[in-house]
Amino acid sequence: MKWLWLVAFVAPACTVPYNGTAGSTGDGGRCTLQHGTLGTKVLLRCPAAAAGPAEWRRGGIVLGTYSAPGLALPNASLAHEGHYSCHHPATGETWATVCLQLGYPPAMPTVECWAISYPQAVNCSWVLDPEPLLDTDFVATYRHGVWGATETGECVRTGPRSCSFGDVQMFSLTPYVVNVTAVNPLGTASRLLPFLLENIIKPDPPEDLRVSPIPGETKKLLLEWRPPGSWPFPEYFPLKYRIRYAREEGSVTKTIGPYEQTSYTLTGVRPGTLHHIQVAAKDFTDSGEFSAWSLPASGMPWVEP
Repeated sequence: MKWLWLVAFVAPACTVPYNGTAGSTGDGGRCTLQHGTLGTKVLLRCPAAAAGPAEWRRGGIVLGTYSAPGLALPNASLAHEGHYSCHHPATGETWATVCLQLGYPPAMPTVECWAISYPQAVNCSWVLDPEPLLDTDFVATYRHGVWGATETGECVRTGPRSCSFGDVQMFSLTPYVVNVTAVNPLGTASRLLPFLLENIIKPDPPEDLRVSPIPGETKKLLLEWRPPGSWPFPEYFPLKYRIRYAREEGSVTKTIGPYEQTSYTLTGVRPGTLHHIQVAAKDFTDSGEFSAWSLPASGMPWVEP
């Protein structure tokens, strides 16, 4: 079962230096950065106009004179982004400049966590859909327990949208809970993902798969591979493997296994035919899920000279 928590807020506008580019009147003033949500009505305000009218310009082009509260942009699109300025309707005096950026409040992150290096660490990653199109920050934390049972720890960032934490307890019936919060100028959203450690074991794919002919054997292939390098203790936490293979230009893929060893003699293959092989790994106790398939390797049985 998963618990979800969503909170939203609208951040106040901030100011940034205005460099006199598109929409500038060349007065070297400051541009108020304003954010708006795509597909909605966005209102650009001119505080100096108070309750009276103001002339609005964009890129030196007069858009018109509008009464308070300001310039309304219905159904705002990315084409509306840019620098705007409001002016005294009679003298042209610049009252304010606005830099408009459009996007979306962050959606609740879609989070997944896997113990790819069990029992050393948990690795998590997340995506946002739709993409907010604005600079978005993330805060990722975890706790061992649902609410208030333990202190919150940092899930250390390993990439723009990934993190990792260690010092985990094996075979605990108390769930871990990861909390990922996305924050941008239009709002914030959080996702809580609870899990038991053994349920999220998922090794990386096996490595260094080799397919070799066996001298004198026209219908056999020798397959050899190594456990994934990210799996820290294969001697204490062994893996089991399944194999899938297909003939060159064949339409049927066969899957066999699982097997405990890191080599296997594939029998009954068609003589003189190229075969494509892949291997996947899973925790020996059947906890969690199989890895993704390894990179393919190919080979042909021994052919009599």
